[in-house]
Amino acid sequence: MEKLRLHGVTIECTRGDIANQPDMDAVVNAANAELRIGGGVAGAIHRAAGPGLEEECRPLAPIRPGQAVITGAHGLPNRYVVHSLGPVFGRDEPADGLLAACYRNALHLAEQSGIASIAFPAISTGAFGYPMEPATRVALKTVLDEVPRLSSVKHIRFVLFSAADERIHAEVLAECSDRVFKA
Repeated sequence: MEKLRLHGVTIECTRGDIANQPDMDAVVNAANAELRIGGGVAGAIHRAAGPGLEEECRPLAPIRPGQAVITGAHGLPNRYVVHSLGPVFGRDEPADGLLAACYRNALHLAEQSGIASIAFPAISTGAFGYPMEPATRVALKTVLDEVPRLSSVKHIRFVLFSAADERIHAEVLAECSDRVFKA
């Protein structure tokens, strides 16, 4: 597990199940536009949360790429779920700007809700086809840019599905921390 502490905020990358992060106030759903159960992260979160999550989401849909909305967590071991729609790579442009907006908007909602800890998946890297390394660079750069403006969020976790995804995130986080501390 790679960790970085900056401006009182811990940023970490770990392999695991996004729907099983009991020490986090909120988890982020890599949502579809209709905020319904789907495959990948959206399926895992909705299955673990139960049907009440989809019910609460219904009036909030549809959302556009880059947007985020917040709901209760229902059957999940968290207080909140932040739902964010990432870009479909090669279709939704500018992909990097829309992906950055997902992370930025999720953190803004977390701040507004007084959330102290939030866990992110690798948004858009599954069925939406965003290549992992460039997606990781966008995600970590965006989070690091937002850290100085955070007051309630003190712990940000990236929860990765595979060992390869965790390795890419750890390497990029290490590069980012080298740049931050050399500046």
